[in-house]
Amino acid sequence: MKKGDILEGMVIDSMAAEGKCVARRDGQVIFIEGGAPGDTVDIELTKIKKQFLEGRVSKIISLSPARTTPFCIHFGTCGGCSWQHIDYNAQLDYKHRQVVDNLERIGGLQLPPVNRIIGSQQIKHYRNKLDFTFSANRWLTKDELNKGIAFGEPALGYHIPRMYDKVFDVKECHLQPDPSNAIRLAVKEICVREGIPFFDLRKQIGFLRTITIRSTGERRGAKGSEIMIILQVTYDKWEWTGKILAELEERFPQITSFQYVINGKRNDTFADLDIQCWKGDPFITERMTNAGNDGELQFRVGPKSFYQTNSQQAQRLYQIAWEYAGLTGSETVYDLYTGTGTIACFVAAHSKKVIGLEYVAAAVEDAKVNAKLNGLSNTDFFAGDIKDLLDDTFLESHGRPDVVITDPPRAGMHEHVTRMLLKAAPKTIVYVSCNPATQARDLAILSENYVITGVQPVDMFPHTVHVENVVSLTRRTSNG
Repeated sequence: MKKGDILEGMVIDSMAAEGKCVARRDGQVIFIEGGAPGDTVDIELTKIKKQFLEGRVSKIISLSPARTTPFCIHFGTCGGCSWQHIDYNAQLDYKHRQVVDNLERIGGLQLPPVNRIIGSQQIKHYRNKLDFTFSANRWLTKDELNKGIAFGEPALGYHIPRMYDKVFDVKECHLQPDPSNAIRLAVKEICVREGIPFFDLRKQIGFLRTITIRSTGERRGAKGSEIMIILQVTYDKWEWTGKILAELEERFPQITSFQYVINGKRNDTFADLDIQCWKGDPFITERMTNAGNDGELQFRVGPKSFYQTNSQQAQRLYQIAWEYAGLTGSETVYDLYTGTGTIACFVAAHSKKVIGLEYVAAAVEDAKVNAKLNGLSNTDFFAGDIKDLLDDTFLESHGRPDVVITDPPRAGMHEHVTRMLLKAAPKTIVYVSCNPATQARDLAILSENYVITGVQPVDMFPHTVHVENVVSLTRRTSNG
């Protein structure tokens, strides 16, 4: 076999990591792009390896019963919602299986009965934050190139998967509630009309770089959703920046925070840059019911703040973590990778003390503000690399934890942190993860002295391959 060969009449039998599907031929695994489990397809081979093959669907012979019609006109171009063609209940089945497979196969872990994955209440318009990129030359399809359409039309949209310099123009997006689409379209219209230059990602020239739209969900009796706009430009030219912001203010009175940032770097990250608030509040306020449903919490979300992008599911995720923690009000809780302190504030009313550790200093300042905003006096937050912060001296100074809640990034915990948890020996550890593979690796280490007592997958991102998972661990007794 060689690259480009066609394998005819292959039946796709399951899903694999990163959204690919799996078929088998004479016992050899084939990873496939563009299919769904249950499809019968012809496959064009794209990569030949000794242990496996890779390919893409070249022809669909018969459709899987799990298939459904994608609802977005950009499906197949945009990599954001790559599972739109699969029924949502089937998506949940595959994500549930992904969690179990990772924990059992990668971690070699013994699991209690795994709870059924909790699906998202909203499978469209569930995100509270989107980033759109300006490009001086929109990405053209093969059909457009064959028709002789020339480069040079601007775009405001998303990157083509795995292509840093290719951006397609988004006509509609179903990820964020209105008026997100209207705001994005208005921004493009204003900038094209005024002749404001879009950024050229290859040549690194141009004025307009990105626009971020952040929003909050409406809550009981609240005035409604708050909206923040963050316009990122390459250099200071108020004639253009001011024109865009002023016209948005006129068209969209719902916008409560107008911000901009000047970024002359070769990348679009602005965590290290100053943000200018032109008008409105320098933040928006997200609200969440407290653990135990006995009150409401408020969280100020600034332009650099991390906040779970699916607000409704974040409430459910934190509720599970709190339930697994089994707090009685007498415990010292460590909240590792606390971010802006959302979990710490969520459980504080049911804890003796909560100590949050976070490596981003700006996030720690946000966490302190959020604790004060919610009238919490039993929280402390510390900034620094967790593997350096969490040592014997820290444990002696602040007291050993009774409960640890950890919610690390996709890379999981540093092995030093995992080993320190074994040394700190809390009675209970609650591990919240956005990557069950790295979670499985860390749990394998913790299993030296802990037994898994609960597993609860949660779907935060419908139509994507991503899944969150919450695991509770209880320290083994001395007699085993």
